[in-house]
Amino acid sequence: MNFALSRRKVEPDVPIGLLNQRSLISPTRTSGSTSASRRVFVARRYSLLNFLAASFAFAVSTLSATPSSTRNLFAELLGQPESAIDAKLDAAWQQLFHGDERTERLYYPADGDAAYIADTGNQDVRTEGMSYGMMIAVQTDHRDEFDRLWRWAKRHMRHDSGPRRGYFAWHCKFDGKKIDAGSASDGEEWFAMALFFAAHRWHDETYAAEAQTLLRDMLHKPATGGVTSIFDRERRQVVFAPTPAASQLTDPSYHLPSYYELWAQWSDDADDRVFWREAARTSREFFRRAAYPQTGLMPEYAHFDGRPFTETLFGPGKGDFRFDAWRTLAHVALDHAWFAADPWQIEQSNRVLRFLASHAPRIPNQFTLDGRPLSEEQSPGLIAMAAVAGLAADPELARPFVQQLWDLPIPTGRWRYYDGLLYHLALLQVSGRFHAFAPPGAP
Repeated sequence: MNFALSRRKVEPDVPIGLLNQRSLISPTRTSGSTSASRRVFVARRYSLLNFLAASFAFAVSTLSATPSSTRNLFAELLGQPESAIDAKLDAAWQQLFHGDERTERLYYPADGDAAYIADTGNQDVRTEGMSYGMMIAVQTDHRDEFDRLWRWAKRHMRHDSGPRRGYFAWHCKFDGKKIDAGSASDGEEWFAMALFFAAHRWHDETYAAEAQTLLRDMLHKPATGGVTSIFDRERRQVVFAPTPAASQLTDPSYHLPSYYELWAQWSDDADDRVFWREAARTSREFFRRAAYPQTGLMPEYAHFDGRPFTETLFGPGKGDFRFDAWRTLAHVALDHAWFAADPWQIEQSNRVLRFLASHAPRIPNQFTLDGRPLSEEQSPGLIAMAAVAGLAADPELARPFVQQLWDLPIPTGRWRYYDGLLYHLALLQVSGRFHAFAPPGAP
């Protein structure tokens, strides 16, 4: 199967740092193509056993036990031995972090004691890639690479003064110069989660202290100087970007209920723990509203009530299922794998995999929400996220996508950045090697 690597360019037409005029966005505008009747959740029957299993797991999850890992679908569905799985993961690490500088690796040492993850297609460094790289490093027990990435992020991306203090510039040049001072909310989220896992895996409270500071900044940043908090406290949702205008919408792929559930256990502030638990619940409800009833597809950007964001401020097509939205498949399924907090997650994962399977063997990488293809290209990143959806889906629907992930070559070439990171994360999540490392003594 031939794939075209994702030519994904996520920067908006207007820099995030300049989106500070409320008049630029009309948050209440409704697309005529998304009438209320089409947003109503349409239930599909699924097995009583699945429902009972999920409901029981939800009851157990309310005890706040920390999950340890995900299921190993490579072994469970494909019969792959542990030795082969380990070899595949090691090959991905070696190539994407230490492979050929021109065509394979994403990880580049810099400054003598630091390193960055390069967006090789757009020739810059993004908080998305840096935080994903840190997550991969802690999951695979590579502390030196983790520390080098975090050192570069703090040195070149983090703001040390002014209204943005504690936030990170969402993209920089390879020499560390900030291209846009604004923040993309998912970078801070993934930084915080990776830091908590590092603290627990490597028994170093310095990481935990930095994670706690970042949680407080994301939640309590005062709205001043064109900067807002990364979470809307009234709506209990992550915002697209922390500016007065961009904080009036959200990105469904930034919703990480499984992470919020852990922050509800690990935050050092009792009131904030309540917020994070409510944020997890709200994001699960948001997913139900944002997913198109027949296809399960979610949009790139959305209003807080789940309606697709159809304004063209950030370019056309932001109400469609495109590159960012691939990740929603994994976020729903990981939450199910760790907490099984909502039986709907099984139905949703079945629905979206059934839809994608209807377009096999050449699955387009972009669609309208109602399922019309918007591209003739196929991308390994989408296949990777579909395989992760298998953590919540029925085996007969999951198996073909898990097999495709297993068969995929490691992404190479100019556009390897996004596909390569999603591929590596998916290998970890699908193989049962994506762990929620807990503090010593946690249940």
